[in-house]
Amino acid sequence: MLQKLRKKNQKGFTLIELMIVIAIIGILAAIAIPNFLAYRTRGQDSAAQSEAKNFYNAAMAYFADPTILTTQVVADASFGAYVDDVNVTATTAGNTIHDRGDGSVYTTPPAGIQFSHNNSSNSYTLDSTGNVF
Repeated sequence: MLQKLRKKNQKGFTLIELMIVIAIIGILAAIAIPNFLAYRTRGQDSAAQSEAKNFYNAAMAYFADPTILTTQVVADASFGAYVDDVNVTATTAGNTIHDRGDGSVYTTPPAGIQFSHNNSSNSYTLDSTGNVF
């Protein structure tokens, strides 16, 4: 049938063939783009959770150092600068990390420290036991 649509010695694709290819590409894009966005959001949330855990581990290591004489540190630009992912924000203004002296820490206010990725709407709280929720 397609041979009848073409004149002799004409090469190339017909309009119908091109439209079918474009439709197939459109269907594949409609399936792939939402999946990609979901993967990206999960990755951003994982980055925020990971930074929260790293921050807690840094606080534990900080207070484990025997040369540190202070029992509290304000979690602001000085200690809060530990967050090394520029896309993750730690809401630490006014929070203080305290050393209990028994190998654990707690935060003031007790609600914990908020971590969130700049491109995600989810926020995660680091509590004084190192749990992220």
